[in-house]
Amino acid sequence: MTGMARRLAVILCFSATLLLAADELALRLQPALEAITPDGLLAHIKVLASDEFEGRAPGTKGEELSVKYITDQFKRIGLNPGNPDGTYLQEVPLAGIKSDPTLSFVVGDKTIDLKYPDDYIASSARLQPEIKIDKSDVVFVGYGVVAPEYGWDDYKDVDVRGKTLLMLIGDPPVPDPKNPSKLDDKMFKGKGMTYYGRWTYKYEIAAQKGAAAAIIIHETVPAGYPYSVVKTSWAKENYEIDSPNKNTDTVAARSWIALDAAKKLLADCGQDFDALKKSAITKEFRPVAPNAKANIEIKQQLRSFKSHNVIGKLEGSDQKMRDEYVIYTAPWDHLGRHPELQGDQIFNGAIDNASGVASVIQLAAAFTKLNPPPKRSVLFMATTAEEAGLLGAKFYAEHPLYPLEKTLADINIDTVNPWGKTRDIEDLSDNNSTLDDLLAAAAKRNGRVMTPNSQPEKGGFYRADHFEFSKRGVPSLYTGGGKDFIGKPANFGQQKKDDYTAHHYHQVSDEVDPNWDLSGAVQDVQLLFEVGYQVANGDKFPEWKPGSEFKAKRDAMIKK
Repeated sequence: MTGMARRLAVILCFSATLLLAADELALRLQPALEAITPDGLLAHIKVLASDEFEGRAPGTKGEELSVKYITDQFKRIGLNPGNPDGTYLQEVPLAGIKSDPTLSFVVGDKTIDLKYPDDYIASSARLQPEIKIDKSDVVFVGYGVVAPEYGWDDYKDVDVRGKTLLMLIGDPPVPDPKNPSKLDDKMFKGKGMTYYGRWTYKYEIAAQKGAAAAIIIHETVPAGYPYSVVKTSWAKENYEIDSPNKNTDTVAARSWIALDAAKKLLADCGQDFDALKKSAITKEFRPVAPNAKANIEIKQQLRSFKSHNVIGKLEGSDQKMRDEYVIYTAPWDHLGRHPELQGDQIFNGAIDNASGVASVIQLAAAFTKLNPPPKRSVLFMATTAEEAGLLGAKFYAEHPLYPLEKTLADINIDTVNPWGKTRDIEDLSDNNSTLDDLLAAAAKRNGRVMTPNSQPEKGGFYRADHFEFSKRGVPSLYTGGGKDFIGKPANFGQQKKDDYTAHHYHQVSDEVDPNWDLSGAVQDVQLLFEVGYQVANGDKFPEWKPGSEFKAKRDAMIKK
């Protein structure tokens, strides 16, 4: 046999081995994969998103019904209690906060009163009955970012203690010096969003700087959603973790202001919004004092209560590896009931996020079909208060029931694709870890393709529960539905996503739709099953890739 023939024989043999391995994997997983069905997903969504569950707000009848339903499903499936204390629940101490705010600005001898919630929203994480800020100097701080790795400091040496900060949402969109029509990829990930662009960061840095209040100017494109979402999300009872210090280390008043109201305020101060915004995209920007004083009063009704994460456990089959864990997460909560509304008052949250919880329940059922079970243990967790700032996931990550250094991955599901099968699945994890590689390989095995995040500017990676695990070093995977729909026009997928964001996201209209086709959701959930299965049986832990902001945290954790 010639050398060429030998090489060809080796290649053919290797290819045949790979095909055989893929076929064996498919056969082994088939009973589990078949447990994930459109009807199964829909049945859970219909219950969780029913009017009876009243929008699943924490600390309400909706929580009681949701927690009971998910617990009953985990028991029925055959999962063990996920809490080592023998229950399926992890208590999460929360405080409900109903805010009644007033906000006005004094410019010269003129007082400008803003209308709540049409012009602004305001609240506080501090668990005290009243927040009062009088005659606080307003300072425009651009994007409010301090990012040493980019040589960026929007505060410079200006003392903003006790002042009211006015800031832009998103990252500074720095133009590419070689092509000003594009963004500089070396600054704040170019088109993509970094954590500096998130509203949570804006309030955090304001607190660190000692500001009295932080007001974010809303703009739909960089925020990723219209101002109507701000109103429905914040102009209701909100929640915070009921921490021992009553959150006194947070900024006293946090606010959003509608773009038109902000433009008018600045114009009354003799400032031009567009000019200020343009000046804020350079490293040379310095804070601007627009000669205005803010008066903010927030009266707060407070209630403390115990909310719950719901956790089921599938015990690993390997004696040495069963004390290592893979977690699937999805939040069970939504926005509850708004009695002040005319007509429909219930935010059913069918897609966001009854569909995610339904997926986790289906995944749990699928894993129980495996014989033998995976080598490592698998946790299935429905978290509380995601809509209030990822609070349930945050509490678990700060008070883990199982060591984070032995937690290999968090695979999080926020929403599913309800419009049919796609050739692709979107990687919202921004290719941060080797989990993304496993997803790409699973997609390829199934004749599909993993595509990068099509809207990285919306910062999806920082807006869901897995981020709380990522911040503490645990590799995470987060996906979105694809856009390349089989048998549909090329623009069908984007149109559907845009319509959902504009008309149903965080609105009472997010309800079960008889026109849904959940076959595409099943495809995606099955891929996430395959990834979790491989991690639970793999030879090594998933890793953050070089350049990820979470890699150092994980490396230090594993070395301990």
